[in-house]
Amino acid sequence: MVELLYKIIYWVAEIHDKILSLNDSGGYYFTDKQLHFIVVGCVGMALIFILYPTFKLLAKYGHTMIIAWLYVFTVLVVLTFSVEIGQWLSGTGTMEMADVISGLTGFLVMFFIFAVIRGLFHAIRNMVAPKDPDR
Repeated sequence: MVELLYKIIYWVAEIHDKILSLNDSGGYYFTDKQLHFIVVGCVGMALIFILYPTFKLLAKYGHTMIIAWLYVFTVLVVLTFSVEIGQWLSGTGTMEMADVISGLTGFLVMFFIFAVIRGLFHAIRNMVAPKDPDR
């Protein structure tokens, strides 16, 4: 886990250095805070331009559960990494990638069980009270 975090930190540092190099060679000389403003703003807007149409399409076809699942899974990834980093910084536990994977696997297994039960419920409901074709 520590090795993974160091690889991510190294990768982010390389990108940071390249952006600073472009900033300086282009004659812009933005401050670090201004660069964070620009880069995070651009990344966020790129995600909006990708995710909004995707989620709108999913919602159009009634797939709001997929949207909720993606949101919850993303939050859980951030949360599990935060817990592991917190354990490492506070010394209350060891930071292991296996803990992150175990936690996320717990969610996936529990969601799978929920999805099966939900699917059975919808199948039974549709057999008992089929939709009116005239609607």
